Amino acid sequence: MRRYIKELKPSVFSDIAAMVALYRPGPMEHIPRFIDAKHGRKPIQYPHPALENILKETYGVIVYQEQVLLIVQEFAGYTLGQADVFRKAMGKKIPEVLKKEKRAFISGAKKRDFTSELAEEVFALIEPFTGYAFNRAHAWCYALIAYQTAYLKANYTAEYINAFLTIHIGELEKTASAITECRRLDIGVLPPDINRSQLDFSIENNEDGRPSICFGLAAIKNVGSGAIEPLINERNKNGMFKSIEDLCRRANLQSVNRRVMESLIKAGALDCLGNRGALLNSVSRILAMAQREQRLRETGQSTMFDLFGETTSVPLPELELTPSEVTDREKAFWEKELLGVSFSEKPFSPVFSNATPDTKFCEEVNMELNGQNVVLAGRVVSARYLLTKDGRSFASAILEDFSGQVEVMVWPKVYAGTEELWKEGNELVIQGRVRVREDRAQISCDNVRLYQPPGKGEEPVARSAPERLKVTIEKPVVTPAARHLIIINLQQTDDAEGDVARLGKVISILKAYTGRDEVQLNVINGSGAIPLKMPGLQTGYCPELQQRLADLVGEAGLKVERL
Repeated sequence: MRRYIKELKPSVFSDIAAMVALYRPGPMEHIPRFIDAKHGRKPIQYPHPALENILKETYGVIVYQEQVLLIVQEFAGYTLGQADVFRKAMGKKIPEVLKKEKRAFISGAKKRDFTSELAEEVFALIEPFTGYAFNRAHAWCYALIAYQTAYLKANYTAEYINAFLTIHIGELEKTASAITECRRLDIGVLPPDINRSQLDFSIENNEDGRPSICFGLAAIKNVGSGAIEPLINERNKNGMFKSIEDLCRRANLQSVNRRVMESLIKAGALDCLGNRGALLNSVSRILAMAQREQRLRETGQSTMFDLFGETTSVPLPELELTPSEVTDREKAFWEKELLGVSFSEKPFSPVFSNATPDTKFCEEVNMELNGQNVVLAGRVVSARYLLTKDGRSFASAILEDFSGQVEVMVWPKVYAGTEELWKEGNELVIQGRVRVREDRAQISCDNVRLYQPPGKGEEPVARSAPERLKVTIEKPVVTPAARHLIIINLQQTDDAEGDVARLGKVISILKAYTGRDEVQLNVINGSGAIPLKMPGLQTGYCPELQQRLADLVGEAGLKVERL
């Protein structure tokens, strides 16, 4: 359709409506004639001068149901009611009915002084349209929506795609398709983040003023608006969550069950609060702490978060997380399962050192290439392993690059020798023939090998992914390892205001010495030592710092360890 619209170069609204009506199984073969006639490359021809008024607007091509009715009325003397009965009967494509209606049509045409030959010619012309033609009003309504949405996408691209994503929340295939379109159009896409994402998809402006789309939290599979709305309301009211402990303290997690929490973590929405693997391994502890704090608040009891009152600069009790690392491949798998797209795995952008006219990107494989041989490289994002009727194994794989996806059929003869290659995550180069099945282009694989980027000294040709098509995903800054760990034990007293003031002085002193040494603060009270987290606070150890801290907490309250 895109190719035909480009060739048509519509100059009036009726051109769009006509194209909508023509892009159907029956009339589609007449599209080239319609385009050539519009631009004068071929003369406009009418079966008979009597039909000029009916077909003038569509350059002599039958497009709408109404035109069929008017032709039958003009040529065979039918009433419009009789003509519609004729159209419906013809649309059933039953041979006996076709013969009967043809005889009646020719008989009516003779009565209006048309020859049998001309009547047969006109009947042959309208026959393909009777079962497939749109009515005019239907086509014009479709065309108006197409025109409006095309205008919005062209002039408000980020807003249009953002609206599309929000409307289709929960439909992972459409989400993936829209994100792929963002990558093609150089629109940034930000992963879900508990501290920046809204309920639905939203738009943020980058530092350069260009818009990016931020993934909506309600778009994460298994996470509904009811579970996530209270968290967003709390964040909007009292500021961003500083840590997983802060989230437990402030957010009402009663509506957040284990499945929701795991989905938020796996999708990367809590990456700003901690390591994904550690959070996932500690889901039970996180939920238990949140529920305990909620119960204490409801009964009016003080919690350990109230240790130093409501002072926002005071550190929080630390939740002991079980360390665990996950690979980018694991993260990508979770993200595709829950979001429809991956942010942890960069889009595959093949570079060809020996490209030919047959070399294509996935997006370029379409129905127009039916029967042609193509070569392309992509990453296997999914594969189904099937059996033929006689029990032989074959596969259906989805291959993806930065531009989109294409289905690849690996029939038994090829699959038998390449079975180990068709695994999710493998990057392959395939050669095969395009074939169209159910209005969808796919590739029948003839040869396959693992993708290898050009080696040193090889000149890559200009078939690599344009830089503008790559989505920039913000990565956390990794701080070099600390040299010292400064452990400060602060004794809690009955003077709450004095304790808070003393803690404030400790923090001020630590901030006065810049460096990359870590700090661990413990509050000592009647129940033991409670470790407090110091989010983002580092210091630079030196004898002067040690002395100033010792003056506040005493020599026994200070310990310095070398890392």
